[in-house]
Amino acid sequence: MLWIMRFSGFFSAAMVMIILSPSLQSFSPAEAIRSSHLDGYMANLAHSPDFLSFRKASVFRNADKCGFNDIRISGRTGLCDPSLVHVAITLDVEYLRGSIAAVHSILQHSLCPESVFFHFLVSETNLEFLVRSTFPQLKFKVYYFNPKIVRNLISTSVRQALEQPLNYARNYLADLLEPCVRRVIYFDSDLVVVDDIAKLWTTNLGSRTIGAPEYCHANFTKYFMASFWSNEKFSGTFTGRKPCYFNTGVMVIDLVKWRRVGYTKRIERWMEIQKIDRIYELGSLPPFLLVFAGNVAPIEHRWNQHGLGGDNIRGSCRDLHPGPVSLLHWSGSGKPWLRIDSKQPCPLDALWAPYDLYGNSL
Repeated sequence: MLWIMRFSGFFSAAMVMIILSPSLQSFSPAEAIRSSHLDGYMANLAHSPDFLSFRKASVFRNADKCGFNDIRISGRTGLCDPSLVHVAITLDVEYLRGSIAAVHSILQHSLCPESVFFHFLVSETNLEFLVRSTFPQLKFKVYYFNPKIVRNLISTSVRQALEQPLNYARNYLADLLEPCVRRVIYFDSDLVVVDDIAKLWTTNLGSRTIGAPEYCHANFTKYFMASFWSNEKFSGTFTGRKPCYFNTGVMVIDLVKWRRVGYTKRIERWMEIQKIDRIYELGSLPPFLLVFAGNVAPIEHRWNQHGLGGDNIRGSCRDLHPGPVSLLHWSGSGKPWLRIDSKQPCPLDALWAPYDLYGNSL
């Protein structure tokens, strides 16, 4: 009953607005990856005394139907419990506010929040205490991702922010996470979940390694340069497939199949080719498309209402795609916390604000 009250309070109002006034505007999806605008603002903010100040979240307990779940999180036993839902998110100073809001939203709308285990990927080692102080009851583990692993594989992109090594940490989830973790949901840091994550967790992947919402109406050719399509050695990789764009900011991944096939090496191979032949310009997305597009288990679009960041157009606001919503994703250059702080929010940023635990937020 408590979960239903929590869910209905904010979400029902949001759904009324979404269903009654959907935008019929069609636009091409943007890569869900880090923004570059207002970088100077973020750099200055990071040095302010209260930057890493977040309010303590409420304690979220499992509903009666979940059963008692007091899994120890120290050591292998708790993390390997087969009843857990595993979620991986990156943590860094620039996107920390978004990551905290994402975690908060998942807990708030989960019927069994104590059964969710978070795997945080970091390149900075001083963020664990902040997470623990904000979510004292959270089940989580922090994994250090060494930037040196990919630094020599990363090529220049259309935006410098796309070249950050932590963007590529998702390529290595199968190596970073314990072998007993057989499946994981990967989320970008610029989203909130407004539905029970258990519904996404139980996605049937069939014979596929990853699942994600696909967007087959998008112009797939634009994600690669003309030199790629004119060279059969490269474009031939899609022979026998019907590739569609998918957003790598929301994925369900079968880690057992990933490890068995060795998909990390396949992604790295395309990154090596890119360093020599320059076949794309969009950072960490194209290698995923090259390896998986056309072999993705489809997930309902409600699980990635993306593009709310403006599709890399500074200052632009987007409406929602028509249809129901389970996840709101501010992919693109505009992030809700930056726009809210600058007193220039987009209308849909109001749907992100209730999950914001930043110390100075109202």
